[in-house]
Amino acid sequence: MHLCFFSPARRRRSNPFLPSPVRAGGRLACAGVLMAVLGGCYVVPAYPPSVAGAALPTALASAPLTMTARLYPANDAAAASGTVVASVTSDHHGRGSFSVVIEGERFQGEATRLAGGSREGLANGTGQRGNYLSCRYSMSSPQRGTGQCKLSNGALFAMHIGE
Repeated sequence: MHLCFFSPARRRRSNPFLPSPVRAGGRLACAGVLMAVLGGCYVVPAYPPSVAGAALPTALASAPLTMTARLYPANDAAAASGTVVASVTSDHHGRGSFSVVIEGERFQGEATRLAGGSREGLANGTGQRGNYLSCRYSMSSPQRGTGQCKLSNGALFAMHIGE
């Protein structure tokens, strides 16, 4: 570092503002040393580019999301079943699966959003005894929505998705 600013030759000069060939050469040497030292500096990311930045939130966001859906009786045929709770899993790409037990029969099926990135969708499932469940829903947010489900025996349910 003595080449740049604190050299004994600089301190001995009576007037440091006078031009001199030694001083100009010292400045060039100083600039060269600084460029060599600072030119070697490089910021290395803590994570590889595939993990850093937007890749990580995308990976976390694409993990399946499981929600609950409550089905409330909407007619006399559904009143015997009472309120039932379904499990809905979304893959964040307009598709999902669901399962629910109504009057001892387990229904399983798939849910899909309507074309065009719509918030509306359909869900259909079959029961182990041969009955089927058909639902139509509309999402107000990624985790909340409402809809209506109809069993093959005519029972109607109002559906609320999310907590």
